[in-house]
Amino acid sequence: MTREHLENPEHLEHPVRHEQSDISVSGVVAFAVALMTVCVLIFGAIRVLTGVFARYRMQPVTADYPLAAESLRRLPPEPRLQTDPRDDLTHLRDTEDRVLESYGWVDRDAGVVRIPIDQAMRLVVERGLPARPETSR
Repeated sequence: MTREHLENPEHLEHPVRHEQSDISVSGVVAFAVALMTVCVLIFGAIRVLTGVFARYRMQPVTADYPLAAESLRRLPPEPRLQTDPRDDLTHLRDTEDRVLESYGWVDRDAGVVRIPIDQAMRLVVERGLPARPETSR
């Protein structure tokens, strides 16, 4: 090909050009502007609604039934849901440890006492466990 053919594409059988009718640049720009405008309007509406809901939440609520308000302050019957399970477990383990590591009555009338578990294990090693007498077969 000669230089003249490259500079003037009209001499070619199939000149390289883009379609003028495929897309409208002004239409794309108008759509982008409209989309951004809608986004800003939605953001503003959400912002306004958030403020309205926050003010509404701050208003004191009057009870429709004054006697019902008093019943809301009472605790529900047992068993209640745990509000702090870890703290409850810690208190339970502390109570169990105090029982296992201290002396106290189990049944005063029967003369049954509890002793610390370390002491009980020492006594079992020294005295052994009670066993039934062997019976003849």
